[in-house]
Amino acid sequence: MKRLFWQHWFLVALIAALTVGFSFAGPLTGFSHAFPRRALVAAVLFLMSWSLDSTALVRALRRPQAAVLGIAVNLVFLPLAAWLVARLLAPPLALGLLLTVALPCTLASAAVWTRRAGGNDAVALLVTMVTNFSCFLVTPLLLWLLTGADVQGSLSAGELVWRLLGIAVFPMLAGQLLRLVRPAARFATRHKSGISTFSQLGILTMVLIGAVESALKLSTATPAAALTPADWLGMLGAVVLIHLAALYLGFGVGRATGLDRGDWIATGLAGSQKTLMIGLDLTLALDLGIGMLTMIAYHVVQLILGTLVADRLNKPPKEL
Repeated sequence: MKRLFWQHWFLVALIAALTVGFSFAGPLTGFSHAFPRRALVAAVLFLMSWSLDSTALVRALRRPQAAVLGIAVNLVFLPLAAWLVARLLAPPLALGLLLTVALPCTLASAAVWTRRAGGNDAVALLVTMVTNFSCFLVTPLLLWLLTGADVQGSLSAGELVWRLLGIAVFPMLAGQLLRLVRPAARFATRHKSGISTFSQLGILTMVLIGAVESALKLSTATPAAALTPADWLGMLGAVVLIHLAALYLGFGVGRATGLDRGDWIATGLAGSQKTLMIGLDLTLALDLGIGMLTMIAYHVVQLILGTLVADRLNKPPKEL
């Protein structure tokens, strides 16, 4: 039991942060409003980037087909699929889904799950780096294409671009530049586990703040705007559906086009995953309220399904 807890402690802590945030929104309002969210997001993404060894990118760049397919799944297929499915969801949950699919691939787990599945983590790393370093242009463009003015009312397109540069691109670039200093790179590699834990604590802090803000928004909602159990179940079903569709599209197209096993594994896993940290900041900045829960649901689904699929793929052929 203890081993099981430590394997899944982040998922348990994620649920706890949501519970505390919704249950004690009133007392935590001052903390939520005063907390320097953008600084935290920038710090976490800097640390994630610093601990990421990008020397493996050279291997993936020699044969970029797998990474190109993963990027296409992540930034083309997922937005199209979500745009179709979102029409069936309640408006706030639909907006949360559309913001989720406009985000880049996660820095935290794409390469980890790919390696765990026996895939080519260099391909996953390339998908991660390209989608994250281009997010300051791609995310605003996708939001505009998917939602028009529905999401960007509180931030102009220019403000959104500068926000993404400030919280994501510049910190990640600084993290990679720091790795050029060999002692710093060795330190980050040696303490990668501790850096990862600190980064996850930062994510949990953002989830707590998001839960508080969502609870406050729900408390002021009119009865007509209240969501039903069917709305929540529909959102969960949509999240599972599009995540699995992206995952197995990457696998299937990769195999059909003759990619090596390790490459198509990376294509499916990296192509289907989305970052949570950037999304949480944008959810709060754009005042999406409970739309944040769609994003968290997607993250939980990718954690659970990513683990199950990776472990399944890593079994010897006779066990499959």
